[in-house]
Amino acid sequence: MRKYFNLFDLSQKVNYRIEILSGLTVSLAMIPEAVAFAMVAGLSPITGLYAAFVMGLVTSILGGRPGMISGATGAVAVVIVSLAKSHGVEYIFATIILAGILQSTAGFLRLGKLMRLVPQPAILGFVNGLAIVIFMSQLDQFKVSPDEWLTGKGLFIMVGLVLLTMFIIWGLPKLSKAIPASLVAILSVFGIVTLFEVDTKTVIDMVKSTDENATISGGFPPFHIPNIPFTFETLKLIFPYAAIVAGVGLIESLLTLNIIDEITETRGRGNKEAVAQGFANILSGFFSGMGGCAMIGQSLINISSGARARLSGIFSAIMLLIFIMYGANLIEKLPMAALVGVMVMVSIGTFEWASFRTLNKMPKSDVLVMVLVTVATVFLDLALAVLSGVIIAALVFAWDNAKRIRARKWMDEDGVKHYEIYGPLFFASVTAFNEKFDVLNDPEEVVIDFAESRVVDMSAIEALNKITERYQKVGKKIHLKHLSPDCRKLLKNAEEIIDVNVIEDPTYKLVVDKI
Repeated sequence: MRKYFNLFDLSQKVNYRIEILSGLTVSLAMIPEAVAFAMVAGLSPITGLYAAFVMGLVTSILGGRPGMISGATGAVAVVIVSLAKSHGVEYIFATIILAGILQSTAGFLRLGKLMRLVPQPAILGFVNGLAIVIFMSQLDQFKVSPDEWLTGKGLFIMVGLVLLTMFIIWGLPKLSKAIPASLVAILSVFGIVTLFEVDTKTVIDMVKSTDENATISGGFPPFHIPNIPFTFETLKLIFPYAAIVAGVGLIESLLTLNIIDEITETRGRGNKEAVAQGFANILSGFFSGMGGCAMIGQSLINISSGARARLSGIFSAIMLLIFIMYGANLIEKLPMAALVGVMVMVSIGTFEWASFRTLNKMPKSDVLVMVLVTVATVFLDLALAVLSGVIIAALVFAWDNAKRIRARKWMDEDGVKHYEIYGPLFFASVTAFNEKFDVLNDPEEVVIDFAESRVVDMSAIEALNKITERYQKVGKKIHLKHLSPDCRKLLKNAEEIIDVNVIEDPTYKLVVDKI
């Protein structure tokens, strides 16, 4: 248990100034995101803010990747929106709790290692897709209604403030890195708008866009046991949603962890992060939050600001709660242009521009996987995008390996024909394997040598069974040589399932040579 719940890495040197300033920047950037995702799910803004606080605090303390930020996310919101509309917020809380239990269970079972199955092209596609999603989500701030864009002076002011924010974030690090550029940009634009009384969209305008009574002001998240009937029928209703939330949340969190690992050239702990994500969602459900997972945008803001320790995430969550409880009136006046500018810069920094330069150098199958995952991330959902990438990459891998099966044929001085097999024998290569043998014209004794091959699965076992039957029918003797110990064990285990003719048998005249 200790490896999952140690609070601090004492070997890591912490720059307290950078951690605190970065945490403040992240907390400001999280507010509109949490509000927006709560609105997507059909919930009140405070539900998203409570989730951002609980998720951010718990995962920053217990998670497997210092510096990574978690909160309310769109990936979770789009899953629970239909349940929220049909059954209400109480069922959402119960669903999030159950999803957290599933996530923690996955962590304790060390299922985080399954992320090894996600190929690099799929990760590139995921990153590029998320960058596009982050950018596209900012376009709503240039609208006065879902179907009407800003025009005239309002549009000019909005674009100008966004460009100013982006210019500060781009230019300030060239002069000084003492203060995170994103924080300076937000405060600078806030100061200009306040000083000159610029008429532009603010946080409260976004909050009230769908509900005039909505606010980001609230108290400490109240402990609350979901008010639902604890019956098997309820479990049947919420379990599918909980399973999808758990899966999507883990996929996004572990992929974000891998991305942060690459940027910082360090290594996070996926299973520990899964446990922390689960525990955070459990508490989120009990403390009136909509749940969530890792946020790649806010995580990149944090990392690009120089944060590398847990303190930034902890401070970010605490500041978010302070804003909710005591600073709502001030935060509601923040110009959305500043926050949009920050997120646009995040999307630009997130996109793997180098992937364009390597397109003509990558195998066509990898290009296909990358493009498909990018498109699916943008237009479908993250889990389906990554799953499709893994499936296509696996099929391509199987096809490529199936073509590698070879057989070198030669006759020795005793008139025995030898087949030296190269490449793995598995379901995709069985057909090619069977085509290598000339049963009718082969001599009375044949040797199949597996020194450079492996028997991988049940299809391969069945193929060996069939080839021995073909030689037996014409009264010829066959030897299998150099089967590895794991292959022999696999063949032995299969005897209870199918008729495996690879043990010496007078009927089939088959000998397995162990040398």
